[in-house]
Formats: sequence, structure tokens, C-alpha cells
Amino acid sequence: MRQMKDSGIEWIGEIPESWDVRKINSVVPIITDFVASGSFADLRENVQYLDEPDYAMLVRTADLSGTRDNTVYISKESYEFLSNSNLFGGEVILSNIGSVGNVFYYEPLYERSSLAPNAIMLNGTPCNKFLYYWFLCPIVNEELKRIGSHAVQLKFNKTQLRQMPMLCPPVETQQSIASYLDRQCAHIDNIIEKTKASIEEYKKLRQAVITQAVTKGVRGDRAMKDSGIEWIGEIPEEWEIVKLKRISIRIGDGLHSTPEYDENGEYYFLNGNNIGSDTLIFKENTDRLNEEEYLKYKPSVLTDNTVLITLNGATFGKTSFYNNEKVLLGKSAGYITLKKEHSRKFIRYYLASIPAKIIMDLSLNGTTIANLSLTTLNNFSTPLPCIEEQIEIAAYLDKKCAEIDRLISKKEQFLTELESYKKSMIYEYVTGKKEVPTA
Repeated sequence: MRQMKDSGIEWIGEIPESWDVRKINSVVPIITDFVASGSFADLRENVQYLDEPDYAMLVRTADLSGTRDNTVYISKESYEFLSNSNLFGGEVILSNIGSVGNVFYYEPLYERSSLAPNAIMLNGTPCNKFLYYWFLCPIVNEELKRIGSHAVQLKFNKTQLRQMPMLCPPVETQQSIASYLDRQCAHIDNIIEKTKASIEEYKKLRQAVITQAVTKGVRGDRAMKDSGIEWIGEIPEEWEIVKLKRISIRIGDGLHSTPEYDENGEYYFLNGNNIGSDTLIFKENTDRLNEEEYLKYKPSVLTDNTVLITLNGATFGKTSFYNNEKVLLGKSAGYITLKKEHSRKFIRYYLASIPAKIIMDLSLNGTTIANLSLTTLNNFSTPLPCIEEQIEIAAYLDKKCAEIDRLISKKEQFLTELESYKKSMIYEYVTGKKEVPTA
């Protein structure tokens, strides 16, 4: 049993007797960033961002997290000017503006690279991997967020970082912990990736089941005919293809201006980010307005047979049912109010099918921002059975999708547990609560 002592830091607690508590600046010799090479004016004059491959890559945290599609390059002259923040591999990179808490161990992405703005690079310790895991530790990650200012967006600077406390085990212990966590985290990450892939397969299966039902029906073998639309293919002989406007009372979108908000108002100002599940998603930061403000605007035609749809952004095409909530729609929220003789459940399932996704994608016409127009919605080609079969198909899909959703939910819960276990494991070893097994 190891001897323990009080670290003197409430959020760390006890640590092994042989470990020290020091400030980051006494442990990490190199703490630098993009602006370390000159003033903002000097940087503007000497560093030009390039779209085409060139001498070096400018590495952003979004490149490291895989959330950027494009790559930014810099010339040899710019690279040399940024010598204080050039990357060679093995550095620890912290996002210090906006996405505070993101931590990366740099593995080279390009022959030569340099750090972009909005990040801090740390280097030069006897074991940078231990430093990496230190910042991944949940309590340390939370401390990074705590020291940051919240003026417009969360951020911290190098001075604040340098004053943060850090645990310092003997170097051989750091190396042992880092090696152990490398192995364990790699194993967990492998399971996580396989689980995510399995979830995606279930989602594809769900969409395939929906597509089969809304284009072919659920009554087994029957006479079929060509729909005349390539991505819909054959449909049952008694079905027809109609434009969505033919079966709708109104298809429209919301307010194209900004109302006066009232945090105590009873009406929600609804946009695309509130749409996507069976019911609308209201968040703490969803804007509100009072009845007086609501009555200033011409209301959308919403009924108990309305489907709401996101018109733009990354989630365009996502849908929810309208269930008489007190809402005023914004411009990114569209609505399809169907005639009484049609099932909104059937239409919502169709809008989640593969053919519907193809129609939506084709309507973008190469635009850089996804935007589903009302013209596209009005002219949306829709396979249509009689109302009795619409209801039958919707009931069938309710059951089938619920079965698949339960499997997805279990997988997602397993993912949450894996992520939680990984964080807990990192915490226990980098704070000395557990000792690396010798066997």
C-alpha cells in the first residue's frame, strides 16, 4: 500500500507521497501559440493563408478533431516567420477559445506544419504523453474551463495556463502511466469505433426498412408499376405519385425577421435546431416571446396534421410533429400542413426515406449552404397509397423502428458507459489514485 499525502488542492485530493504539485510553467518549458511570433499587424503582413497545398500546413484544432473539410496551407516564408509555433510531432495542443477542453497529442498531418490561432502548444517535458493525459483528466479539463473568461465565448490565455497546478510523479512513473493509458485507451477506442460503426449500420437498416415500406407497401407480393422516378422505382399498381402540395393545405416557413424576445413569454420562437425528434426540442436557450408580440405576426397554418421540417443547416430535412405547442416559427423552420384525408405519420416516414433524401440533396444544386426551398417541398414527388394503407404502413413502421431504436439506444448507452469508464480510468492514474499494474 503506497503512502499518500494531501495535495493541498481540493479538486485533486490525496496523492502518492513521492509526487509533487507544481505550477505548469515550472514543468513545461515551452508554452506558445500562433501570436508568439509577432504582433497582430506583423502576422497579417507576414502570414497568408493558402487554399492549395504548399510548403506547410496550418494546423487548426478542427483539423485534429476531424470537423473541417478544407485544409489551410502556408508558404515557406510564412512558416519561417511562425517559427515559435511550428509543430514536429509529439506536442500537446489545447484549444483555448470556444471549444475549451479539447486536448490533442499531435501526430504529424503534413510534411511541415505550424499551429493556427485559437490554440496553445505545450512541449519539452520528459513525458509529453503524461502531460496529454493530465489535460484529458476530467477534473483538470473542468479546471481549464473554470479559469477561462466567459465574455463572448469561453477562453483562457497562456498566463492563466502557466499558473495552473499540475501533479508531477517521478519521470519513470509518468512514462509508465502514459504507456499503460496508451494501451488501455487504444483498446477502449477500438471498441468505441466498432460500436459507432454498428450504430450507423442500424441507422442504415432503419432507413432501408422505411424506404421499403413507403415505396413498396407492407402487404407482400402485389402487382407493381414504374413510378417514373428513378430513385423511387416501382410502386404498387394502385398507388400514385403526387406532388406534396396536392395533398397539403399549406406548405410554408416562418418569420424572416427577429421578434422582440421576452424570457418569461409563453410562446417559443422555433427554428430548425428545435426540430428532429418526434416531438419538438425546447432548450433553456430557446428564445421566447409574449402573446402581445406573437399576435403582431401572421400565424403559420399549423394543425394536428402538421409536420415541421428543418429548412437549412446541417440538419436540413429533419422533421417533427406539431402537437399544438405555443410557437412562432423562424425562417429555418418549415411546415407541411396536410389535408385531413392523409396521414402525417406516413408523410413523415416518407421524408426520412432514401428517395426523399436524394430529392433533397439534388435540390441543393451545388450551393455551399444546405437550404431546402419551399418550391422543392411543394413539388416534392411523393408515393401515395390510400389513407387506409398509409395508416397501415405507419403502424408497421412504428413497430419496426421502435425495435431498431431500442437496439440503437442500447448501443448508445454502452458508448456513454465506455466514455465514462475511459475518463474515470485516466483520472485514477494521472492523480495517483491507482498504481499501474506490474504484471
